[in-house]
Amino acid sequence: MTRSPQARRETMLMKNAILAMTMLVLAAGCGGPSSAPATQEGGAETLDIAVIPKGLTHQFWVTVRAGAEAAAAEMGAKVIWQGPTKETEIDRQINIMQDMINRGVDGIVMAACDENALATVVGQAGAAGIPVVTFDSGVKSEVPKSFVATDNVAGAKLAADTLSELMGGTGEVGLIPFVPGAATSELREKGFREGLLAHPGLTLAATNYCQSDIAIGMNVTTDMITAFPNLGGIFAANEPAAIGAAQALRGLGKAGAVKLVSFDASAEQIAALKEGVIQALVVQNPFKMGYEGVKAVISAVKGQEVPKVIDTGVTIVTKDNVDTPVVQALLSGKAPDAK
Repeated sequence: MTRSPQARRETMLMKNAILAMTMLVLAAGCGGPSSAPATQEGGAETLDIAVIPKGLTHQFWVTVRAGAEAAAAEMGAKVIWQGPTKETEIDRQINIMQDMINRGVDGIVMAACDENALATVVGQAGAAGIPVVTFDSGVKSEVPKSFVATDNVAGAKLAADTLSELMGGTGEVGLIPFVPGAATSELREKGFREGLLAHPGLTLAATNYCQSDIAIGMNVTTDMITAFPNLGGIFAANEPAAIGAAQALRGLGKAGAVKLVSFDASAEQIAALKEGVIQALVVQNPFKMGYEGVKAVISAVKGQEVPKVIDTGVTIVTKDNVDTPVVQALLSGKAPDAK
Protein backbone atom coordinates (compact mmCIF):
# COMPACT_ATOMS: atom_id res chain seq x y z
CA MET A 1 0.00 0.00 0.00
CA THR A 2 1.31 3.48 -0.86
CA ARG A 3 1.78 5.69 2.19
CA SER A 4 0.74 9.32 2.25
CA PRO A 5 3.33 12.06 2.86
CA GLN A 6 1.84 12.58 6.34
CA ALA A 7 2.25 8.88 7.14
CA ARG A 8 5.87 8.95 6.02
CA ARG A 9 6.57 11.99 8.19
CA GLU A 10 4.93 10.32 11.21
CA THR A 11 7.06 7.20 10.64
CA MET A 12 10.21 9.31 10.44
CA LEU A 13 9.34 11.10 13.70
CA MET A 14 8.70 7.76 15.44
CA LYS A 15 12.05 6.37 14.24
CA ASN A 16 13.83 9.50 15.46
CA ALA A 17 12.13 9.24 18.85
CA ILE A 18 13.08 5.58 19.24
CA LEU A 19 16.66 6.35 18.23
CA ALA A 20 16.84 9.21 20.73
CA MET A 21 15.52 7.02 23.55
CA THR A 22 17.99 4.26 22.68
CA MET A 23 20.91 6.67 22.73
CA LEU A 24 19.81 8.08 26.08
CA VAL A 25 19.62 4.60 27.58
CA LEU A 26 23.05 3.69 26.23
CA ALA A 27 24.52 6.93 27.49
CA ALA A 28 23.04 6.42 30.96
CA GLY A 29 24.33 2.85 31.07
CA CYS A 30 27.93 3.88 30.38
CA GLY A 31 27.84 7.11 32.37
CA GLY A 32 28.69 9.22 29.31
CA PRO A 33 26.95 12.27 27.85
CA SER A 34 23.83 11.80 25.72
CA SER A 35 23.66 12.66 22.01
CA ALA A 36 20.57 13.82 20.11
CA PRO A 37 19.93 12.32 16.63
CA ALA A 38 20.89 14.46 13.66
CA THR A 39 18.04 16.34 12.01
CA GLN A 40 17.84 18.16 8.74
CA GLU A 41 18.21 21.91 8.62
CA GLY A 42 15.58 23.60 10.72
CA GLY A 43 14.23 20.18 11.73
CA ALA A 44 12.24 20.07 8.49
CA GLU A 45 12.00 17.09 6.16
CA THR A 46 13.43 17.67 2.69
CA LEU A 47 10.64 17.25 0.12
CA ASP A 48 11.27 14.84 -2.75
CA ILE A 49 9.75 16.26 -5.94
CA ALA A 50 9.63 14.07 -9.03
CA VAL A 51 9.90 16.05 -12.27
CA ILE A 52 8.92 13.93 -15.26
CA PRO A 53 9.35 15.50 -18.71
CA LYS A 54 8.08 14.07 -22.01
CA GLY A 55 11.63 13.46 -23.19
CA LEU A 56 15.26 13.98 -22.31
CA THR A 57 17.15 14.63 -25.53
CA HIS A 58 16.13 18.15 -26.56
CA GLN A 59 17.43 21.45 -25.18
CA PHE A 60 13.92 22.44 -24.12
CA TRP A 61 13.84 19.73 -21.44
CA VAL A 62 17.38 20.52 -20.28
CA THR A 63 16.27 24.09 -19.61
CA VAL A 64 13.11 22.90 -17.83
CA ARG A 65 15.34 20.87 -15.51
CA ALA A 66 17.50 23.91 -14.74
CA GLY A 67 14.41 25.87 -13.72
CA ALA A 68 13.05 23.01 -11.62
CA GLU A 69 16.32 22.58 -9.74
CA ALA A 70 16.62 26.33 -9.17
CA ALA A 71 13.21 26.42 -7.50
CA ALA A 72 13.97 23.31 -5.46
CA ALA A 73 17.24 24.82 -4.22
CA GLU A 74 15.42 27.98 -3.14
CA MET A 75 12.75 26.03 -1.27
CA GLY A 76 14.89 23.34 0.32
CA ALA A 77 13.56 20.49 -1.82
CA LYS A 78 15.16 17.78 -3.92
CA VAL A 79 14.32 17.15 -7.59
CA ILE A 80 14.16 13.57 -8.85
CA TRP A 81 14.48 14.05 -12.63
CA GLN A 82 13.39 11.11 -14.76
CA GLY A 83 11.57 10.79 -18.05
CA PRO A 84 11.32 8.70 -21.21
CA THR A 85 14.09 9.15 -23.74
CA LYS A 86 11.62 9.90 -26.53
CA GLU A 87 8.33 11.78 -26.40
CA THR A 88 6.54 8.85 -28.04
CA GLU A 89 7.39 6.42 -25.20
CA ILE A 90 4.02 6.64 -23.47
CA ASP A 91 4.24 3.30 -21.63
CA ARG A 92 7.68 4.22 -20.31
CA GLN A 93 6.33 7.47 -18.87
CA ILE A 94 3.43 5.63 -17.23
CA ASN A 95 5.92 3.23 -15.62
CA ILE A 96 8.00 6.14 -14.32
CA MET A 97 4.89 7.72 -12.81
CA GLN A 98 3.96 4.43 -11.10
CA ASP A 99 7.50 4.07 -9.76
CA MET A 100 7.40 7.56 -8.25
CA ILE A 101 4.03 6.82 -6.65
CA ASN A 102 5.41 3.59 -5.16
CA ARG A 103 8.48 5.46 -3.88
CA GLY A 104 6.14 7.83 -2.07
CA VAL A 105 7.52 11.11 -3.43
CA ASP A 106 5.99 14.22 -1.92
CA GLY A 107 4.91 15.80 -5.22
CA ILE A 108 5.01 15.19 -8.97
CA VAL A 109 5.55 17.73 -11.76
CA MET A 110 5.02 16.17 -15.17
CA ALA A 111 4.50 16.87 -18.88
CA ALA A 112 2.25 14.20 -20.36
CA CYS A 113 3.29 12.33 -23.50
CA ASP A 114 -0.42 11.68 -24.12
CA GLU A 115 -3.27 13.60 -22.50
CA ASN A 116 -5.55 10.54 -22.36
CA ALA A 117 -3.12 7.70 -21.64
CA LEU A 118 -1.56 9.44 -18.61
CA ALA A 119 -4.88 10.39 -16.99
CA THR A 120 -5.29 7.09 -15.11
CA VAL A 121 -1.87 7.11 -13.48
CA VAL A 122 -2.26 10.78 -12.56
CA GLY A 123 -5.47 9.73 -10.82
CA GLN A 124 -3.50 7.05 -8.96
CA ALA A 125 -1.09 9.70 -7.72
CA GLY A 126 -3.99 11.80 -6.48
CA ALA A 127 -5.52 8.80 -4.71
CA ALA A 128 -2.17 8.20 -2.99
CA GLY A 129 -2.22 11.74 -1.63
CA ILE A 130 0.57 12.98 -3.91
CA PRO A 131 -0.13 16.43 -5.42
CA VAL A 132 0.44 16.63 -9.19
CA VAL A 133 1.23 19.71 -11.27
CA THR A 134 1.40 19.40 -15.05
CA PHE A 135 3.52 21.56 -17.31
CA ASP A 136 3.85 22.04 -21.07
CA SER A 137 1.40 19.20 -21.89
CA GLY A 138 -1.49 18.45 -19.56
CA VAL A 139 -3.86 15.54 -19.05
CA LYS A 140 -7.62 15.14 -19.29
CA SER A 141 -8.10 14.98 -15.54
CA GLU A 142 -9.20 17.22 -12.69
CA VAL A 143 -6.50 15.82 -10.39
CA PRO A 144 -3.61 18.21 -11.22
CA LYS A 145 -3.46 21.20 -8.92
CA SER A 146 -2.11 23.50 -11.63
CA PHE A 147 -1.08 23.57 -15.29
CA VAL A 148 2.10 25.54 -16.02
CA ALA A 149 2.50 26.23 -19.72
CA THR A 150 2.60 28.46 -22.71
CA ASP A 151 -0.76 29.44 -24.15
CA ASN A 152 -0.08 27.18 -27.11
CA VAL A 153 -3.14 28.24 -29.09
CA ALA A 154 -2.22 31.91 -28.81
CA GLY A 155 1.42 31.17 -29.65
CA ALA A 156 0.48 29.24 -32.79
CA LYS A 157 -1.86 32.04 -33.86
CA LEU A 158 1.12 34.40 -33.60
CA ALA A 159 3.03 31.98 -35.82
CA ALA A 160 0.28 32.20 -38.44
CA ASP A 161 0.34 36.01 -38.25
CA THR A 162 4.12 36.06 -38.60
CA LEU A 163 4.14 33.64 -41.52
CA SER A 164 1.46 35.69 -43.30
CA GLU A 165 3.54 38.83 -42.90
CA LEU A 166 6.65 37.08 -44.22
CA MET A 167 4.74 35.76 -47.25
CA GLY A 168 2.93 38.97 -48.08
CA GLY A 169 -0.40 37.47 -47.08
CA THR A 170 -0.70 34.97 -49.95
CA GLY A 171 0.46 31.47 -50.84
CA GLU A 172 0.46 27.82 -49.77
CA VAL A 173 1.72 26.82 -46.33
CA GLY A 174 2.63 23.57 -44.62
CA LEU A 175 2.13 22.53 -41.01
CA ILE A 176 4.40 20.14 -39.09
CA PRO A 177 2.94 19.19 -35.69
CA PHE A 178 4.73 16.52 -33.67
CA VAL A 179 2.86 13.68 -31.92
CA PRO A 180 -0.87 13.01 -32.41
CA GLY A 181 -2.54 12.79 -29.00
CA ALA A 182 0.03 15.00 -27.27
CA ALA A 183 -1.92 17.96 -25.90
CA THR A 184 0.73 20.52 -26.81
CA SER A 185 0.93 19.32 -30.41
CA GLU A 186 -2.84 19.36 -30.79
CA LEU A 187 -3.17 22.83 -29.28
CA ARG A 188 -0.52 24.28 -31.59
CA GLU A 189 -2.14 22.66 -34.60
CA LYS A 190 -5.50 24.07 -33.50
CA GLY A 191 -4.06 27.54 -32.93
CA PHE A 192 -2.31 27.64 -36.30
CA ARG A 193 -5.43 26.53 -38.16
CA GLU A 194 -7.49 29.15 -36.32
CA GLY A 195 -4.81 31.76 -37.00
CA LEU A 196 -5.00 31.07 -40.74
CA LEU A 197 -8.67 32.06 -40.72
CA ALA A 198 -7.55 35.67 -40.25
CA HIS A 199 -5.43 35.37 -43.39
CA PRO A 200 -7.67 34.15 -46.22
CA GLY A 201 -4.86 34.59 -48.74
CA LEU A 202 -2.99 31.66 -47.15
CA THR A 203 -3.94 28.07 -47.98
CA LEU A 204 -2.99 25.12 -45.78
CA ALA A 205 -1.62 22.67 -48.34
CA ALA A 206 -0.32 19.86 -46.10
CA THR A 207 -0.11 18.67 -42.48
CA ASN A 208 2.61 16.10 -41.70
CA TYR A 209 3.62 14.90 -38.21
CA CYS A 210 7.31 14.61 -37.31
CA GLN A 211 6.91 12.35 -34.24
CA SER A 212 9.35 14.70 -32.44
CA ASP A 213 12.14 13.20 -34.54
CA ILE A 214 14.55 15.34 -36.56
CA ALA A 215 15.03 12.76 -39.32
CA ILE A 216 11.28 12.34 -39.74
CA GLY A 217 10.89 16.13 -39.72
CA MET A 218 13.39 16.38 -42.56
CA ASN A 219 11.66 13.64 -44.55
CA VAL A 220 8.14 15.03 -44.20
CA THR A 221 9.37 18.49 -45.18
CA THR A 222 10.98 17.05 -48.31
CA ASP A 223 7.76 15.18 -49.11
CA MET A 224 5.72 18.32 -48.55
CA ILE A 225 7.79 20.47 -50.89
CA THR A 226 7.91 17.71 -53.51
CA ALA A 227 4.11 17.41 -53.47
CA PHE A 228 3.58 21.20 -53.37
CA PRO A 229 6.45 22.85 -55.27
CA ASN A 230 4.89 26.31 -54.83
CA LEU A 231 4.86 26.02 -51.05
CA GLY A 232 5.79 29.41 -49.63
CA GLY A 233 5.92 28.83 -45.90
CA ILE A 234 6.06 26.22 -43.12
CA PHE A 235 5.12 26.27 -39.46
CA ALA A 236 7.18 23.74 -37.49
CA ALA A 237 5.51 23.18 -34.13
CA ASN A 238 8.54 22.17 -32.05
CA GLU A 239 12.34 21.91 -31.96
CA PRO A 240 12.87 18.61 -33.85
CA ALA A 241 10.31 19.61 -36.48
CA ALA A 242 12.15 22.91 -36.98
CA ILE A 243 15.62 21.39 -37.16
CA GLY A 244 14.44 18.70 -39.57
CA ALA A 245 12.64 21.26 -41.75
CA ALA A 246 15.71 23.52 -41.81
CA GLN A 247 17.91 20.62 -42.91
CA ALA A 248 15.48 19.77 -45.71
CA LEU A 249 15.32 23.37 -46.91
CA ARG A 250 19.10 23.57 -47.06
CA GLY A 251 19.29 20.30 -48.95
CA LEU A 252 16.65 21.36 -51.48
CA GLY A 253 18.15 24.81 -52.00
CA LYS A 254 14.95 26.37 -50.61
CA ALA A 255 16.42 28.14 -47.57
CA GLY A 256 14.96 31.64 -47.40
CA ALA A 257 12.66 31.02 -50.38
CA VAL A 258 10.32 28.94 -48.21
CA LYS A 259 9.69 30.90 -45.03
CA LEU A 260 10.07 28.86 -41.85
CA VAL A 261 8.53 29.80 -38.51
CA SER A 262 8.86 27.46 -35.54
CA PHE A 263 8.30 27.00 -31.83
CA ASP A 264 11.29 26.72 -29.45
CA ALA A 265 14.82 28.10 -29.48
CA SER A 266 17.60 25.54 -29.24
CA ALA A 267 21.15 26.57 -30.14
CA GLU A 268 20.71 24.92 -33.54
CA GLN A 269 17.50 26.85 -34.17
CA ILE A 270 19.14 30.13 -33.18
CA ALA A 271 22.01 29.38 -35.58
CA ALA A 272 19.49 28.68 -38.37
CA LEU A 273 17.72 31.95 -37.54
CA LYS A 274 20.93 33.94 -37.87
CA GLU A 275 21.74 32.04 -41.05
CA GLY A 276 18.39 33.00 -42.59
CA VAL A 277 17.00 29.47 -42.88
CA ILE A 278 14.48 30.12 -40.09
CA GLN A 279 12.79 33.52 -40.19
CA ALA A 280 11.08 33.60 -36.79
CA LEU A 281 10.87 31.61 -33.56
CA VAL A 282 7.94 31.43 -31.14
CA VAL A 283 9.99 31.23 -27.97
CA GLN A 284 8.64 29.77 -24.77
CA ASN A 285 10.18 30.03 -21.32
CA PRO A 286 11.05 26.44 -20.36
CA PHE A 287 13.15 27.61 -17.41
CA LYS A 288 10.07 29.33 -16.01
CA MET A 289 7.96 26.20 -16.60
CA GLY A 290 10.29 24.10 -14.46
CA TYR A 291 10.67 26.83 -11.87
CA GLU A 292 6.97 27.63 -11.47
CA GLY A 293 6.01 23.94 -11.67
CA VAL A 294 8.17 23.00 -8.69
CA LYS A 295 7.07 26.08 -6.73
CA ALA A 296 3.41 25.24 -7.37
CA VAL A 297 3.67 21.60 -6.32
CA ILE A 298 5.55 22.48 -3.12
CA SER A 299 2.80 24.98 -2.28
CA ALA A 300 0.24 22.22 -2.90
CA VAL A 301 2.16 19.80 -0.65
CA LYS A 302 1.94 22.43 2.09
CA GLY A 303 -1.81 22.71 1.60
CA GLN A 304 -1.67 26.14 0.00
CA GLU A 305 -3.87 27.25 -2.89
CA VAL A 306 -2.18 27.52 -6.29
CA PRO A 307 -3.49 29.05 -9.55
CA LYS A 308 -5.19 26.48 -11.75
CA VAL A 309 -3.31 27.81 -14.78
CA ILE A 310 0.08 29.56 -14.83
CA ASP A 311 0.85 31.12 -18.24
CA THR A 312 4.60 31.35 -18.86
CA GLY A 313 4.27 33.48 -22.02
CA VAL A 314 5.78 33.54 -25.52
CA THR A 315 8.05 35.92 -27.42
CA ILE A 316 8.51 36.22 -31.19
CA VAL A 317 12.26 36.18 -31.88
CA THR A 318 13.68 37.25 -35.24
CA LYS A 319 17.10 37.99 -36.65
CA ASP A 320 16.47 41.65 -35.80
CA ASN A 321 15.85 41.20 -32.06
CA VAL A 322 17.72 37.99 -31.18
CA ASP A 323 20.72 39.87 -29.75
CA THR A 324 18.72 42.34 -27.64
CA PRO A 325 19.22 42.12 -23.85
CA VAL A 326 15.60 41.08 -23.20
CA VAL A 327 15.71 38.21 -25.69
CA GLN A 328 19.16 37.13 -24.56
CA ALA A 329 17.91 36.98 -20.97
CA LEU A 330 15.10 34.71 -22.12
CA LEU A 331 17.37 32.49 -24.20
CA SER A 332 19.95 32.19 -21.42
CA GLY A 333 17.45 30.36 -19.22
CA LYS A 334 18.70 32.03 -16.05
CA ALA A 335 15.82 34.21 -14.92
CA PRO A 336 12.38 32.76 -14.08
CA ASP A 337 10.68 36.06 -14.97
CA ALA A 338 12.46 36.65 -18.28
CA LYS A 339 10.04 37.51 -21.08
